[in-house]
Amino acid sequence: MVSPDQESSGARSSRTFPYYRFRGSHRQIGQQYGEACAGLIERHLELAQERLKTWVEVPTQEALMEAVMHYRTYVQRYAPYFDEEIQGIAEGANIMLAEAYLLQLRAEIYRNFQPNNECTTFAVSSQATSNGIPLIGQNADLPHFYSEIGVVVEFVPDDQPACLMFAPAGQVSYIGINNLGLGVFANFLTCDGWRFGFPRYMLSRYALTCTSTVEEAIQAVRSLHRASSRNLIMMDRFGHAADLETIPTTDALLLPDDGILVHSNHFIGSDLQKEERLSGHQLVNSRIRQSRMKELLVGRKGELNADVMQDILRDRQTYPHTLSAMPEDDGTDNMTVASVIAEPGEGRLWIAVGPPHQYNYKMYAFSN
Repeated sequence: MVSPDQESSGARSSRTFPYYRFRGSHRQIGQQYGEACAGLIERHLELAQERLKTWVEVPTQEALMEAVMHYRTYVQRYAPYFDEEIQGIAEGANIMLAEAYLLQLRAEIYRNFQPNNECTTFAVSSQATSNGIPLIGQNADLPHFYSEIGVVVEFVPDDQPACLMFAPAGQVSYIGINNLGLGVFANFLTCDGWRFGFPRYMLSRYALTCTSTVEEAIQAVRSLHRASSRNLIMMDRFGHAADLETIPTTDALLLPDDGILVHSNHFIGSDLQKEERLSGHQLVNSRIRQSRMKELLVGRKGELNADVMQDILRDRQTYPHTLSAMPEDDGTDNMTVASVIAEPGEGRLWIAVGPPHQYNYKMYAFSN
C-alpha cells in the first residue's frame, strides 16, 4: 500500500474546475447557466438518478418528480429568485423543471439512504493568521463523481450582492462568498425529523444574498422552515465567525475558541448532541477529522494564511480518516472532490480539484 507521505509527495495536476460568470435577472442567470453547462448538468442529472435508484426504492419516475416538486413551495415562499433561476436552468439545459429541482435536493431525496461523511470546515480569525486576514473554507467530500461535474460560478444578479461559489453543475447554491465580505461553508449532519421545507443546499447562498454579517446570516437561516439538517460555518469582513448547527426545528450556535473554529459531521453543541444519528465507523471518522484539523490549526496559530491552509487541507496523516480523502479511504465512494479556502473580506477564493494533495490551487476573485 502507498503511504500517505508518498501519496502527497508527487507532482500535482494543474487541472482546474471550469469557471463561469452569469449576470442579469435571475431568470437570465439561470438560462445562461443552463446553456453554458448543459453537458455537465445532463451528466449530473444522470449520475444523481443512477445513485438514487441504487440506494432508494422509488416506485416510479413520476412519483420521484412529484416528491421533488413538494419542496418548490418553500423555495417560492422564501427565495422566489432561486425558483426563477431553476426555471432558467431547466430552459437553458433543456431539462424538465422537476429535474432541475432534483439537482438541488440530493440529500433530501436520499434521506433514507445510509449517510456518508461529507466535509471538514474551518474558520480562522485575524488573531490566528500571519497577515491579519481572516480565513474560512473546507474540504468538500462528496461521492467521487462530483469531481467530474464541479464548477466555479460568479452569480451577478441585478438586485442582489454578487456571489462567488463552488457548486456541482446545475446547483444554484453550495459554498462560497459574496462581494460584501461574507463567507458561508457547510457540512452534512445526520438527525431524524427531516420534512418538506427549504432545501439544505440553498441555505448557503440564501444567507449570502440576504446579508453581509454573520449575525444577520444567523437570523436569516433561523427564519426559514427548513427541510433537513445542515451545519453552516460563517465569517464576515469584520472577522466575526460562528458555526450554526441546524436541524429542521432548532439550532445550536458555536463560537471560535481562541480564534479557531472547526467542524466535521457530528454535532458538537451540547443542546443538539441528543439528535446525533451518525454512528460506528462514520462517527469515528468525523471525530478524527475534526480533531486533526483543530490540531493542525492550533499548531500553526499565528502562521496561518492561504498558503499554509493549502498544506493543512492536503493532510493525510490520520489515514484512513483523512482531511484529503481518497475513494474507499473510509469504506465508501466519498472523496474530497474540491478544496476551498476563502478570504471573504478580500473577495478571494482558492480552489483545488480534489483530493487536494494531488492538485494545485487556483485563485478566483470577483470581476470588476
